[in-house]
Amino acid sequence: MEDTGRWRSVPFTHPATIDALAMDSDLKNKVKSDLESFLKSKQYYQRLGRVWKRSYLLYGASGTGKSSFIAGMARFLSYDVYDIDLSRVTDDADLKMLLLQTTNKSLIVIEDLDRYLADKSKSTPVSLSGILNFMDGIFSCCGEERIMVFTMNGKDQIDPAVLRPGRIDVHLHFPLCDFSAFKTLANSYLGLNEHKLFPQVEEIFQTGASLTPAEIGEIMISNRGSPSRAIKSVITALQTTGSRIGSCGVGPRLSGSTSRRVSEDSGESGPLSGKDFRKLYGLLRMRSGRKSSLDLDAGEAENSRQAT
Repeated sequence: MEDTGRWRSVPFTHPATIDALAMDSDLKNKVKSDLESFLKSKQYYQRLGRVWKRSYLLYGASGTGKSSFIAGMARFLSYDVYDIDLSRVTDDADLKMLLLQTTNKSLIVIEDLDRYLADKSKSTPVSLSGILNFMDGIFSCCGEERIMVFTMNGKDQIDPAVLRPGRIDVHLHFPLCDFSAFKTLANSYLGLNEHKLFPQVEEIFQTGASLTPAEIGEIMISNRGSPSRAIKSVITALQTTGSRIGSCGVGPRLSGSTSRRVSEDSGESGPLSGKDFRKLYGLLRMRSGRKSSLDLDAGEAENSRQAT
């Protein structure tokens, strides 16, 4: 990609792929199928009289893989990536100009859109109207074969006008780790398909305890020389979150017997204590959300309701 106007070109060398992400395999296949269908749909969009573009919303807590997913999309499509920081955009006209200077076959990204929208009461330079026009206004058609990607931590408090079909076509939820995602991470980071501690990890996940993929990944990287120690450290971290959830009255507290089994199942040195883990990785946050979702049909359903 050449330098154009206010855009500065840098090599894109992010190694992430969609296949390597800790996501449900069926969900990954649906996403790849949706992207492949988009690539082949130029004539279809022209026949409909619609701009050949597609918009994705990735939402979930920090550390759940949204940015890595964007990198994986870019590699899968072989598209350029345009990353827009709204805090550095001067006004609506400036945002429009940035859009007009993007090229075809590109991924246009705005991360943490929910935080920017939450700051609208603080008189931010780009208006809600400017953002809506950026998403599907008349100038959004000045180019084709483009994908827009927006990320949010959550969408519950977002104006429905931002989320309506046409502005957002695909909603992808990035949840905290479940046991299936943990196994994917263990395979990627530690080369493990099975381990004698896996049943215990699954049992703890079933109590409602969880961490983000980023948190589990960092534990595994730090203990990659000993897979058993890495898994025990994950168990300790999960127990820490599970205990705090239980003490807050919003979920079960893990029993002491679970903690004892960690030491009994392995002859290696014991896992990090909860105190040591917090020192190394920061205070763990409570989060909810277990199931991945792909709302590929959300736009069609909404249009059907409007038609009736």
